[in-house]
Amino acid sequence: MRLSIVLLLLTLGVAAMVIIPYGKEERINGVSLVNPPRVIDAEEMGTVKRINAEWVAVIPYAFSRAGKPNVSFDNSGQWWGERKEGSCKLIEYAKSHNLKVMLKPHVWVMGEGWTGDYNLSAETDWEIWEKDFSNYIMNYAQVADSLGVEMLCIGTEYRIPAKERPTFWRSLITDVREVYSGKLTYASNWDNYENISWWDAVDYIGIDAYFPLVEGDHPTVSEIEEGWDPIKTELASFSQKWKKPILFTEYGFQSANGAAGKHWELDKSSENTNEQLQADAYEATYRALINEPWFAGGFLWKWHFTYTGGGRWRGTEWTPQNKPAEKVIARWYGKNH
Repeated sequence: MRLSIVLLLLTLGVAAMVIIPYGKEERINGVSLVNPPRVIDAEEMGTVKRINAEWVAVIPYAFSRAGKPNVSFDNSGQWWGERKEGSCKLIEYAKSHNLKVMLKPHVWVMGEGWTGDYNLSAETDWEIWEKDFSNYIMNYAQVADSLGVEMLCIGTEYRIPAKERPTFWRSLITDVREVYSGKLTYASNWDNYENISWWDAVDYIGIDAYFPLVEGDHPTVSEIEEGWDPIKTELASFSQKWKKPILFTEYGFQSANGAAGKHWELDKSSENTNEQLQADAYEATYRALINEPWFAGGFLWKWHFTYTGGGRWRGTEWTPQNKPAEKVIARWYGKNH
């Protein structure tokens, strides 16, 4: 009898681990903020409440040059919101609106843009890069701790060093945890997260989740939702392997024909605008993921301040502001309150 009870409890324990493997924390309803070039006031931060967002990602940029090891940040020539001064003020504004914050330092590579292709040829250069990059991240780790930031992202989409220099990242994480007490993640690209060997050292597996789901200009919501099926299977398995929840450190869709497919191949001309597809892609994504126990939520890309509804922000741009997608997001984010 006792043996049967023990076996039953063990079975229930295993089932519980599979069904709710990481506890019952509320999902993160987040927005990635576009850094304002000039000073804004606290009232503008409140606009994210329109979509029931509870988190914002503040992104203080740094800069490198293709093939060069240096990392430069907090320069006078940067936009206000990209510098430490502006980032701290945006965090303060977020707190005034009872919003939680992920601080997400992000390097822009001059001559390439994306950090995914960033590479160096000499070990001495990598050592310089490690020193500079560590200084950048530690600087903002101290900011995050001093301002009560809930989460810090320690890097974004570095395909090569993230895979080939694991010792550096583990050392960096150890150093960060000495000065910062909040949660940690790293933002891997959607096609590179499986190549990272140090997910055990952070709290969330972070993925910039621009997975191609379905091609075409007018797929149905059901077709887009089905496009998530094989991806969900892979992510569930990966989450279980590392015993970590998966956070979409970035996700979203442009308002353009083909937006549910390969976004990097899209025609971004105004003639290619498709706001309904953007809305349908968000709808399908929430339907597909909302009940997945491994899914911790995410930060949609992206949200502008001083939004006027015109210019390049309309058309095929990523923002859902003043488009049908905004109402879709507000409804689903509202369900997670």
